[in-house]
Amino acid sequence: LGGPTWDVQLGRRDARNASKDDANTQIPGPFSNLTTLLYSFQTRGMNLTDLVVLSAAHTIGQARCIVFRRRIYNEYNIDFNFARSLQPSCPSTAGDGDSNLAPLDHLSPNQFGFNYFMNLLMQRGLLHSDQELYNGGPADNITKHYALNPTDFYRDFATSMLKMQSVSVLTGNQGEVRLDCRKVNS
Repeated sequence: LGGPTWDVQLGRRDARNASKDDANTQIPGPFSNLTTLLYSFQTRGMNLTDLVVLSAAHTIGQARCIVFRRRIYNEYNIDFNFARSLQPSCPSTAGDGDSNLAPLDHLSPNQFGFNYFMNLLMQRGLLHSDQELYNGGPADNITKHYALNPTDFYRDFATSMLKMQSVSVLTGNQGEVRLDCRKVNS
């Protein structure tokens, strides 16, 4: 899919179980504002640059209508034509089309790259939380910089990924080093 590479530290311990509740409370949601997003990153030892650059992981993937419906019908910091193009597959009525998908990055949905930032400059961020990175606040200059400097974006993305892999590391008897990363050891 393109994008930078980085050396992953080996031997990281994974939890033996997953918690949907933990994921829903520890990962900022698609309706989060910049203050909430930044707080979530800062409590893990990361900063505004880390937040902006790692949010660009949304250059790949899709979102369900239920998480962007409010944005395309009720928000003003969105390109009118972009919002209108999404409305036929995401009706305004809750429960109608909730699971319909749209690409997070409509410019290059199947390629990792800096177009995520170009979308934000054009007010075409699909998620409210993404558009918060270019919405008249302290993240604007960083977002604009990455839109215009892909080399810096790739370098900083790799650096922030390395930083993120050191967050909440399990030690001692906590978790396990997986023999197969897709499943818990037997």
